[in-house]
Amino acid sequence: MAWLLLLFAGLAEIGSVISLKRAEGFKKFLPTVACLVFGSFSFYFLSLSLKILPIGPAYAIWTGIGSVGSVLVGMAYFNEPRNSKRIFFIVCIVIGAVGVKITSES
Repeated sequence: MAWLLLLFAGLAEIGSVISLKRAEGFKKFLPTVACLVFGSFSFYFLSLSLKILPIGPAYAIWTGIGSVGSVLVGMAYFNEPRNSKRIFFIVCIVIGAVGVKITSES
């Protein structure tokens, strides 16, 4: 259950970042509210998952979901660059988060 909460926290983080982009410096009301709501959910679910999970791997995975998801959404919906270097470094983030998780179990 804690890992599911962490997944929800990461997805909410992506929603927060997307809303932040659309808020245009907090000048647009609805995206600003969405950013605050998604951000609040993200931290709330992260805090619940941290009751059970160790902080190192949980934080690495939460930030990994948020950063990788935000980059992928940026490429898909905001016309951000798609190239092999970006994909390589996205893979590096995923490998790093998985590595922190795997090594925390030893």
